[in-house]
Amino acid sequence: MSKEAIEAVVSAYFAQMGTMNPEGWVDYFAEDAISYDPVGHPPTKIHEGFREFFGQLQGVFEQLEPTTEYICVAENEAAVKWTIQGKSKSGKSVSFEGITIFEFNEAGKIQTTRAYWNPALMIAQLRG
Repeated sequence: MSKEAIEAVVSAYFAQMGTMNPEGWVDYFAEDAISYDPVGHPPTKIHEGFREFFGQLQGVFEQLEPTTEYICVAENEAAVKWTIQGKSKSGKSVSFEGITIFEFNEAGKIQTTRAYWNPALMIAQLRG
């Protein structure tokens, strides 16, 4: 995959997350894709767990605005520094950031993600 193609998939991944569109988001993943989100928690099989993941997002957030601050592509991987601004359904504003490592397969689909971020900081903002 070219650098431009990988950057386009990464951008689309975050755009679909922002619109909370589960079907559009999952299309970017290989059938056997795995996500470590966040790293340190058990991995999720994307095609089995994506509806639950988006159900949680849709249940908590009225609005999500992801921004990719930096994308570094090397071979079939990309490291992405991101920030997400959000507004909960109860009106609370949140801001959290992290780095996600994407690995792509030969077909140009996301094979693995490893997200480095701290959900406790986001939860504290939602409860604060």
